Amino acid sequence: MSQPHHPFETDPEILKKQVVIETYRSKGPGGQRKNKTETAVRLKHLPSGITVVAAEQRTQSQNIKQAFERLRVRLARLNRPRKRRIPVSVPVRAVERRLEEKKVRSVRKRLRQSAKIEQE
Repeated sequence: MSQPHHPFETDPEILKKQVVIETYRSKGPGGQRKNKTETAVRLKHLPSGITVVAAEQRTQSQNIKQAFERLRVRLARLNRPRKRRIPVSVPVRAVERRLEEKKVRSVRKRLRQSAKIEQE
């Protein structure tokens, strides 16, 4: 039996080649250190189009590690096979309840119409 084919690789070495790394200054409190250094990281995974951001840590290297971990998790979720949906029939009681609600609503509407006619 052959290995199942995953649409996206999660191996760190391969991911580094498939990703565009952008750095920028993160927002929020932190003062001079945060305003001067570009510690926030944005990874764009070209094959899938997924963009991941990490700006929580103080250093760029920590943010890069965190962003790659987030990207691996997202790709692993995409690689997971989808469960087949099993169609089920609507219970008889649910159909009866819906029809009963429709009847009540139609009676209300008819009463509204007759009230309009009487007012005119």
